[in-house]
Amino acid sequence: MKVLLTGAFGNIGSSTLPELLERGHQVRCFDLETRSNRRAARRYQGRVELQWGDITRPADLRRAVEGQEAVVHLAYVIPRLSATGVNSEEAPEWAEAINVGGTRHLLQAIQDQSRPARILFASSLHVYGRTQHRPPPRTLDDPVQPTDHYARHKVACEELVRSSGLEWAIFRLGASLPVRLVLDPGMFMVPLDNRIELVHGRDVGLAIANALDNPQAWGKTWLIGGGPDCQIYQRELVAGVLEAVGVGMLPEWAFSRQPYATDWLDTGESQRVLRFQRYGLRDYIAEVRARVGGWRYLVRLFRPLVRGWLLSQASAFRASP
Repeated sequence: MKVLLTGAFGNIGSSTLPELLERGHQVRCFDLETRSNRRAARRYQGRVELQWGDITRPADLRRAVEGQEAVVHLAYVIPRLSATGVNSEEAPEWAEAINVGGTRHLLQAIQDQSRPARILFASSLHVYGRTQHRPPPRTLDDPVQPTDHYARHKVACEELVRSSGLEWAIFRLGASLPVRLVLDPGMFMVPLDNRIELVHGRDVGLAIANALDNPQAWGKTWLIGGGPDCQIYQRELVAGVLEAVGVGMLPEWAFSRQPYATDWLDTGESQRVLRFQRYGLRDYIAEVRARVGGWRYLVRLFRPLVRGWLLSQASAFRASP
């Protein structure tokens, strides 16, 4: 199948691309032409078609969708660690032009084709808002109650996709964390007793690959989480990661007490149809430890300084409005 992958070299895209290639799909990668993306693309030289472009430019999208049978839409500005370097919550109008405007342009480009492609859109569990006061897990029957710009953009895009007249599928993803997140101060935004469901990027990629040629996947919204082994509390995640990198657990006062928009998901039906859950928290922690490698001993050597810096960041988060 000819597949256009937007955001091909981002966090989810970089895990999805190998799965698509393993299935024998002909993949056209659409992303911004940045130094890091060019470096990532070199690993796939001769195996994919590269289409550098900007999702806010309709002409770029018309070229990108031409002749494609399916579009997997991952390109998005996120609240933290966006490939753009800009936080969706700090520049909401700019982010909306990319997230919602870009999705609208993409749908229009697909609709204008003589044989329109089907579209799989990556949404997020953030659309449910803060749900820690409700019994888990979240299901498709739960109302969407977005509490930040990113989640509002996702809700708007879901509505655009469903009303597009195209063949569609929507994946509401659990927390799929890049390894580079390990020392990001954003971890202090999530209370230690907050429920969170991880999903490994490679499991997301497998779910996407399995959906493309599965008739049961289309015309539906799916909850994509890691399953029981990934239904944890933030305390377990933070403690495991900080120990893996050599920092050690930080004091409880450093973490927010305001509930955060994550939760556990009911993935029974999605796992039955898409067969994608393979990795758990232990696998993620092991990957973090392996990625850190010898740097772990250097971190331990300077552990007091690293802990001091992290705690200063926590204080800054607590002082911010």
